[in-house]
Amino acid sequence: DLLARFRDDIVAGSRHNGHPRFFGYVSAPGTAVAALADLLASTLNANLTAWRSAPAPVEIERQTIDWIREALGCPPGWGGLFTSGGSLANFTALAAARHRHCGAVNETGMSAVARPLRIYISSEGHHSTDKAAALLGLGRENVVRIPVDGNLRLDARELERRIAADRAAARDPFCVVASAGTVVSGAIDPLPEIAAIARREGLWLHIDGCYGGFARLAPSARERFAGIELADSIALDPHKWLYLPADCGCLLYRDPQALGSAFALGADYTRIAQTDAREAFAFWDYGPELTRRFRALKVWMTVAHVGARALGEAIEANLDCARHLAELVAASDDFEMLAPVELSIFCFRHLGAGGRRATTRSEDEERRLDAWNERLLAALQHGASSYLSNATVAGRFALRGCVLNYRTTRRD
Repeated sequence: DLLARFRDDIVAGSRHNGHPRFFGYVSAPGTAVAALADLLASTLNANLTAWRSAPAPVEIERQTIDWIREALGCPPGWGGLFTSGGSLANFTALAAARHRHCGAVNETGMSAVARPLRIYISSEGHHSTDKAAALLGLGRENVVRIPVDGNLRLDARELERRIAADRAAARDPFCVVASAGTVVSGAIDPLPEIAAIARREGLWLHIDGCYGGFARLAPSARERFAGIELADSIALDPHKWLYLPADCGCLLYRDPQALGSAFALGADYTRIAQTDAREAFAFWDYGPELTRRFRALKVWMTVAHVGARALGEAIEANLDCARHLAELVAASDDFEMLAPVELSIFCFRHLGAGGRRATTRSEDEERRLDAWNERLLAALQHGASSYLSNATVAGRFALRGCVLNYRTTRRD
């Protein structure tokens, strides 16, 4: 009876992210092998706190993290862990960065900080940084939003100016968050330039690659991620471009041994007596969670089943679909792109009845186009043929789509 209710009510009332024309948000379709892995992981019900609590699952997670490290082109020695998603990965990275900058906070609280701690991120960066700043006691006002260039990438010169201005105003810069694929347009910040600034200024460099990072597996996009290996930490979402069911985020550290007591636990039941380094390993040294489910199994089984090359080919096909959409828009008379296609996100709009492309429009014309495209989006979402989301690009309402499905073709 319960399975019938699931089939008739829950499935029917779901959004069906696996459909090849579901272009809303950044949602993966999931795969059969990963769904099976999730079932097996739940059946085993391992708790990956430390090696002693789940030896084989912990080994699988560490091996899979190392595969991801290799896929990104990072050298050996990096470490990390799986999280519930990108928001927790970004939060954990900022907690580690704060600890490196001011470790006394963990004991005495923010009273140990004499000056406001500042985080820098582009105006297009993900809101989870603002949320993390609030939860870590840093305050949203200390997240400095840096303007972007014409391609919606962080302006590195403006970053330098803002850091200098904050130092002059007795504020304390400690971290910069660069985007390797923003969720609005897929823009990739100038990673080598930002890394050079962070190194020169003594800032922790965190790269948010939750949407775009795995696009490095696609040959045509690989060079765009040059410099990602220069980060102190990198956040990713395997449940996006590894086509996995939620939840599965990932955080990589350049130097996990340098975390020190950032996430230290003092309870007696967490004391480890083993002297062998492998047996003494604990994930609670890498992040805030104690209880952790076996998320690694679906990553490990998917990569082992299809291989990195096949994943790269699927991602390449997604990139091609987005470029194809941009080509269709360019060849049309009544549509226009609102942002360049860098990965698999496309932002465009319809110019309305009798609309025409123009280099300049009045504000009234722009508002009418915004309202028209908003009505168009609502009709499209209710039409059950395709599903788009929306975005604001340079102050304008955009129809936004993201190709993140190995089933999607140019025909879709």
